[in-house]
This record gives sequence, C-alpha cells and structure tokens, in this order.
Amino acid sequence: MPPLIRRHCVATPSPASGRRKKATGKRGVADKVDAVVVGAGVVGLAVARALALAGREVIILEAEAMIGTGISSRNSEVIHAGIYYPKGSLKALLCVAGRKALYAYCEVHGVGHRRCGKLIVATNEEQRSRLESILAAARGNGVDDIRLMTREQALEREPALSCTGALISPSTGIVDSHGFMLALLGDAQAQGAMIAYGSKFTGGRMAGAGLVIEVAADGNVTRLAPRLLVNCAGLGAQAVAAAIEGLPAHTIPALSYAKGNYFALLGRAPFSHLVYPVPEPGGLGVHLTLDLGGQAKFGPDVEWVERPDYAVDAARAGRFYAAIRTYWPDLPDPWGGRADQSLRHRIARPHLGARRRRPCGAPGGAPRDSFILTAARELVAAQRGCLRQAGYLYRR
Repeated sequence: MPPLIRRHCVATPSPASGRRKKATGKRGVADKVDAVVVGAGVVGLAVARALALAGREVIILEAEAMIGTGISSRNSEVIHAGIYYPKGSLKALLCVAGRKALYAYCEVHGVGHRRCGKLIVATNEEQRSRLESILAAARGNGVDDIRLMTREQALEREPALSCTGALISPSTGIVDSHGFMLALLGDAQAQGAMIAYGSKFTGGRMAGAGLVIEVAADGNVTRLAPRLLVNCAGLGAQAVAAAIEGLPAHTIPALSYAKGNYFALLGRAPFSHLVYPVPEPGGLGVHLTLDLGGQAKFGPDVEWVERPDYAVDAARAGRFYAAIRTYWPDLPDPWGGRADQSLRHRIARPHLGARRRRPCGAPGGAPRDSFILTAARELVAAQRGCLRQAGYLYRR
C-alpha cells in the first residue's frame, strides 16, 4: 500500500496489499491498486461494500475526518416505498427493490429502523379526487400494500389530523442513516476494504493503458493507478469528474444546488405515522417526518442556491406554519420550530439545453434529476481501456 495512504487507512489489509506493482507516467511513479472509491457517504460505502464482497481490493478515499459528513447526514432518513416515480423508470424500479433490500439488511445487521407507514392526506375535495391517480401509479410501480382510507379511517389512526381522505403506505419507514453507514463500512472492512480519511482526490489523467489519480493528504500527494475508479463524491462529484484529464466535458452533467429547509418541532408531535400532503407541482409539499426518537420535523421545501449554503432563513417558518396547519390545525402557536437543512444536487440531461438552468416548477423549466445513467457508447474509449460513466463510474 502507498505509504501516504497507509497512514490514513483503517482496515485489515488483504494479503496482496503489500505487493503492489508500480505504473510509471510523465509525472512520476504511481502505485497500482485494484479499486478506488471516492467518497465515504452512503453511496460510496455501499459501492465499496459490494466491490469488497465481490473479491475486489478496495480503497475508499474520504476528504473529511469521518464518514457521512456531507449530504448523507442531511436528509429525512425516510425509507420510501416508490409511490411517485414514473412507471418503468429506474427510480421506480430501484426504489421498490431497494426498499425491500434495505429493510432486510437492517434486520440482519441490527440497524435501527421502523416501518411506521405514511399517510398522504387530502385536505379538500379536489385533492381527494387525486388520491385515486396516486394509488394507481403506486400500484403500477409494485407498491402493493398502499390503499385508500376514508376521513374516518384516517382519523382513527391519527386523531390530530384534518383531512377529507388519505392513502396509507404501510411499507414507508425511517432508518438510522449513520447506523446504516457504519454497518456498510463494517461489512466492507471485514472483506479487506481500507478507508483513508483526510485524503482528497485532486486530479487524474489517462496514462498509457490506464488511469492515474492524485490524492492529497497531510500536504503530500500520492499517485495511484486504479483498475477501477468510482466517483461517489456527492456534491463534489462533478468537480472530481472535471479534474480527470481526457474525460469529455459534455459527459459531465450540469450541476444545480437544491437546498431543502426543515423546521423541527420543539416538543412531541401527536403522530405515529409520517404525514405528507397531496403532491403539488414542483414538490411533495411540506410534510411531517419522524426520527427513531419520535422527534418531528417539517419539510423540506426547495430553495435553489448558487453554491452550498447550510444557513436557514428563519423567515421561512411562516410559510411552513401555514402549510402544516392545513392538515394539523392544532399546531401550537408559537410552535417553536428549530431550523435545520439538507442540500441535494440536481443534474439535468445535456439535451435540455438552456432550460436546465431554470428552477423546477418555473415557467418553461424542466424537471431536474438526482442522477442519470449514461451508456458507455456515449463516452470515449481511451487506448485499450474506456472511461464509463454510470453514476460516475470510470474503468479501464
């Protein structure tokens, strides 16, 4: 293992780790490694675990001092059922399959979670008529346990609600996201994966038949020549991709930042289910989620920002209060909402052209995706290897 990386790694090295070959390029010698994953958020750790379980030798590069400090620690921790996505879409297929796999994984590994269920509530007759179409879409995606409820049935479960009808999704739940990440890391390390904290990816280039990357730590730079590089850098994924010489710029999706503001309720909410309003154009509305300790928070809304910014404008609380009272009229006044936030990346397909810079829901705007998958043929071949991007996957 490269000395610089070794000082930052936490793991039991595999038997082959001390017998690495060298790759020589114009900028010096690089240590040959099997697989490198950039980013130790939930996606990076899941990828590293899968590679390690498949027998690959894995190094995880994490710029921070611990796992999951980026967008993986700023989310609602909801296990979604797969209700809203277009039928046959990757999001629908992966959400339904992933939800089942996640519950099973949490059970086996003792990760905190609860299948608390979710109510989608209509607060007027027009919204109640839309519940049928949501129900049909959900069942088309394979969410078989969702069902309609009358107002009386909904109030039987949640007496504090105000609604004209509802859908109940029993398979929606919540999870301890940090516990989940720790379990993924533990699985990966048990199979010999190593994690290098404080190690920042600074660039890469094609060298001969392969890829050479540079990693900065403690003011020094280490060069690695991985057979497989997986970019899971979250909000920094585009920057990592752009730092690889030879990767065509048109293959890197444009990046927009969508900040989701939350307000947490001070005190206990009288709900045992998650509560969502009927979706509105551009979002799911201000909904109520719970954590495993019973703490309720409301949100997120969607605020487009130019750069990562985790500050929450307290003035937004007024809009939250009005939205929440449509389905919880007894929300205390003042309700003592404590500010919180998430930050998500949104990417647009290159063919959307100028429309991609308009916010979702704005006139002429186009919906923004959290990820896209690009076929290998749309990218470039470099000598004997190719760079393939699928959620930013590059392989020799």
